[in-house]
Amino acid sequence: MELTLKEIAKIVEGKIEGNENIIIKSAAGLSDAGENDISFLSDQRYLGELNKTKASAVIVPEEVTITNKNLIKVKNPYFAFVKILKLINEEEKNHPQGIHSTAIIDKNVTLGKDVSIGAYTLIEEKTEIGEGTIIYSHCYIGRQTKIGKNCLIYSRVFIREKSIIGNRVIIHPGVVIGSDGFGFLPHASPADHRRGGHPQTLTHEKIPQIGIIEIGDDVEIGANSALDRATVGKTKIGSGTKIDNLVHIAHSVEIGKNCLIAAQVAIAGSTKIGNNVVFGGQAGVTDHVSIGEGVRVAGQAGVIGNLPAGVTVSGFPAREHRKMLKIYALIDKLPEIYRLYKRLKHRALKK
Repeated sequence: MELTLKEIAKIVEGKIEGNENIIIKSAAGLSDAGENDISFLSDQRYLGELNKTKASAVIVPEEVTITNKNLIKVKNPYFAFVKILKLINEEEKNHPQGIHSTAIIDKNVTLGKDVSIGAYTLIEEKTEIGEGTIIYSHCYIGRQTKIGKNCLIYSRVFIREKSIIGNRVIIHPGVVIGSDGFGFLPHASPADHRRGGHPQTLTHEKIPQIGIIEIGDDVEIGANSALDRATVGKTKIGSGTKIDNLVHIAHSVEIGKNCLIAAQVAIAGSTKIGNNVVFGGQAGVTDHVSIGEGVRVAGQAGVIGNLPAGVTVSGFPAREHRKMLKIYALIDKLPEIYRLYKRLKHRALKK
């Protein structure tokens, strides 16, 4: 990137104070920025860092007044800074272009305009890929899969047969989509049944997972996450939902639109989740529960029952957050309570 401050101000819809002709080549935080970098200040508690920064320009809130820096004043500095980061990001990426000679594509695959496929990627029969989609190297796309327009699929992604993926979906390296759900039916051997009594030998019969997975538009899936196909019917991920790294979504789960799911979350089978739900890292959800719209689940919380819309929960088992804070406070006092209990018990025995 190489833009004047005037050009950047136009992009972020801001007002310049200072030299509009200085050249900006990159972006950095206030403490790390140097010459030709642009930075931002969103919280006036860090005005001291603004005075010390070596950045050539800083994006600041409209109310900031400082005369010795080149500034762009906007309503939301962080949002404006993100626009610049997106611009730099797009310029620096070097996506595959065209179809690599080592890609293996079945003759019955339908490719839209300007699709790019990297080295050693395998795409099986009757798959459809929309225009502008980019698939990196060493990916596997199973038969009869449908992938929408302008998707970005990084290396070593495995998408099993009949999966449906919407438009503008980003899938990071190592993701597995449409793998079998964890479905097994424990049962005793016929010999144990004939003998009567408690069965001595249990086997686990695999339940065929014949459903599919459907992913909406503008979904992002973090590295090494696994999203299972349904036993029957569909596993569904709503449009706009963002999934972090190392997340597991089990068979027949339905997730609404615009949810945020942080790293290492695990959601068990047949759970139904509403729109705009947020999960903190390492939260877990048991199977066959319903979570209402706008719920917030704190990190490491364990959801074992239905949650109504709008609640914030934490702890295990997950309870309303304010109630859980009181419980934690009481847990901290347990040694003191126990000592008091022993004294009272001792006095009662003396009587």
